[in-house]
Amino acid sequence: MNRVYWRWLTTDLRHLTEPQVKRLLDKEVDTEQRRAVVIRLHQRYCALRAKREREALMHLIANG
Repeated sequence: MNRVYWRWLTTDLRHLTEPQVKRLLDKEVDTEQRRAVVIRLHQRYCALRAKREREALMHLIANG
């Protein structure tokens, strides 16, 4: 993916998968190092990861 722009983050970030967001986050940390973008990407990555982990926990509870 190309350089991430703030306007794109606010409109299209919600459509990416957890691995896609992780790749963007890693690239941002390694190359651009823009604090605000790193924070926003990390927030989204954590939300997606928490959702995945929560769904796994609920599956365990439901299936005993």
